[in-house]
Amino acid sequence: MFEDRIDAGIQLAEKLMKFKDKNVVVLAVPRGGLPIGVIIAKALNAPLDVVLTKKIGHPYHKEYAIGAASLEDIILSDTLGVSKNYIEKETTRIRKKLKARHAQYYKHHSPVNLESKTVIIVDDGIATGNTLLATVELISKQKPEKIVVAIPVAPDSGISKFKNSPKVDETICLLVPTNFQAVGQFYKKFEQVSDQEAISWLEQKTITEP
Repeated sequence: MFEDRIDAGIQLAEKLMKFKDKNVVVLAVPRGGLPIGVIIAKALNAPLDVVLTKKIGHPYHKEYAIGAASLEDIILSDTLGVSKNYIEKETTRIRKKLKARHAQYYKHHSPVNLESKTVIIVDDGIATGNTLLATVELISKQKPEKIVVAIPVAPDSGISKFKNSPKVDETICLLVPTNFQAVGQFYKKFEQVSDQEAISWLEQKTITEP
């Protein structure tokens, strides 16, 4: 059990200290991953950036990810019975949201170059892992040297997807409970993080190339 995202970030940073002062970029998943990402980036003396991707949900079960989209690319995994028209419409809708978020998050800087870097992807937890797995596929196209997934809590079924992925070099998870129902179950305080709060967290860590 974590007190809050700050506590989770401190504990997770301790497990990542071997990456301190290395050629590392910390990528936080907005919005809940940013408080954790800030702590880890500061601890590792690494630049911090955000993951600007969103899942493409199944038309009959929106929470189930059939892929993910970024502003430049799209990854699809399980599209059985899903029309091409639906995917095109969802991608257009998602990219409209991502463009708005990009404008918010990149007012004062540009995205960090991930090529040949060790990329540490952090979030406040995962449930199925499908969305983050699709995100990993998108990030891998930017040719990082290594991809590390670091999260405070996830079920074994979710963690196994990353451990079995050829695109993920290392997976670090602090809690793998057997009675997992939701990420917030393992935090005493788990308030939703607004875009404004997320941007504030992001601006606490100067984003510069190491």
